[in-house]
Amino acid sequence: MDQWSWEAAWEVSPALLGGLWITIKVTLVGITLAMALGLVFALLRRSKLRLISWPTSFVIEFIRSTPLLIQLFFLFFVMPRYGVRLDAFKTGVLALGVHYATYTSEVYRSGIESVPKGQWEASTALSLSTFDTWTRIVLPQAVPRVIPALGNYLVAMFKDAPLLAVIALQDVLGEARRICSRDFICLEPYTLTGLYFLAVSVPAAIFVRILEARYGRANV
Repeated sequence: MDQWSWEAAWEVSPALLGGLWITIKVTLVGITLAMALGLVFALLRRSKLRLISWPTSFVIEFIRSTPLLIQLFFLFFVMPRYGVRLDAFKTGVLALGVHYATYTSEVYRSGIESVPKGQWEASTALSLSTFDTWTRIVLPQAVPRVIPALGNYLVAMFKDAPLLAVIALQDVLGEARRICSRDFICLEPYTLTGLYFLAVSVPAAIFVRILEARYGRANV
């Protein structure tokens, strides 16, 4: 039975912390892509042109209905056969960003639909352009309402980021697996990996609760 070794834990910590930083980076870049692309999906899905709204709805539902792991394999192992080659980090960002964009699009949609109908009618009465209506009336009211939900997806994405180890991204879990297979030291790296995730996830979850308290009360 393996026994805990503080010496081993100290030795593997630098590599694990380096992997943790990669995990944090891929999460932050991925959630940025997800929030931007999710807003685009939400706007396209609300288009009055069926040639735009229907294909967008199909893409959203297709991505949401397929596992993230399968999407990772497709991007990393299948797309190079068609000339599209991305390294592990870019593949991870793209997979996480697009996958979670389908969820954030629904969040944006609920926020947009929560804007009172009178606001839309007022913008029409004032003869505001479509661009001004969205940028000055609708989105400034809709986006703050959904910030807490977007924060929850940030935490969820961070916990899904270890899946990128399957495409050889040396994130914190990938580093733990590498150390375990190379040095036959498994207890310390995997335990520290779990603790590192807690060290990041718990403060992030608390921050999301603060956002919920602030913006939730503002929208009551």
